[in-house]
Amino acid sequence: MRGIRMRVAGTAAALLAAVLTGCAEPRSATTVAEKPALPPSPAVSDSPTPSVSPSPASPSPTVTRPSATGSPSVRPATRPVTTPEPTAPKPTFLRMTVAAGAGRLDLVRGGAAEEFTVTLHNGNTRAYGHLRLAFQMEILVDGTPANERPPSDGFVLERWDAATGAWRGAELRIANDALPPEFHEGGVPLARDTVRTERYRLRAGSAGPVGSTPLMIALIDTDAPAGASAGEARPASFALPHTTRRD
Repeated sequence: MRGIRMRVAGTAAALLAAVLTGCAEPRSATTVAEKPALPPSPAVSDSPTPSVSPSPASPSPTVTRPSATGSPSVRPATRPVTTPEPTAPKPTFLRMTVAAGAGRLDLVRGGAAEEFTVTLHNGNTRAYGHLRLAFQMEILVDGTPANERPPSDGFVLERWDAATGAWRGAELRIANDALPPEFHEGGVPLARDTVRTERYRLRAGSAGPVGSTPLMIALIDTDAPAGASAGEARPASFALPHTTRRD
């Protein structure tokens, strides 16, 4: 037993001497592996908030906000704008209107004249080169002898001349027959879509018959060709009620 213990103690002493000898020797490249160098620590900014590099730009998502009713608002699709084709205007035609103070003429022999107006409203279908107003009254029958009747039965028709500011005599036919349109000449032009008003007045002289008969006003187109219809040669007419009496 004692010999075994001495051998163990000797072995332990040899191992301890070997260890101490190894520690005293310098490290060699073959015995100790060098540790790899660590990368340098990043610089620390004095700012309390670290700097963050922005990420690459990316498309923002489309956000649809709900409308007042709770449902998402939807933008209506754009429709192409179309221009409507122009339509042809409705055709209009020539017409004539006559106006008097009481809607009629009420004359007194030897009294004042009464005025009335004749207005021409041309349409958009055509222009006229020569239009003429023709006035006619039938013969009054009251028992007055023919030799006591003045010319035109004592009636005087006048037209207001705006250019001179005066009343001018106008033709008044007293007859019971109608004069054909082709016997009329002259007249004035009337363009399309034109309105023209003329003033007239009628007076009954002190001498002459009394009674009631309309004042017939005819608009004559003196440019109408021979054989034209009555509507073409006389595009408008009017009968103005009239009465002449003694005071």
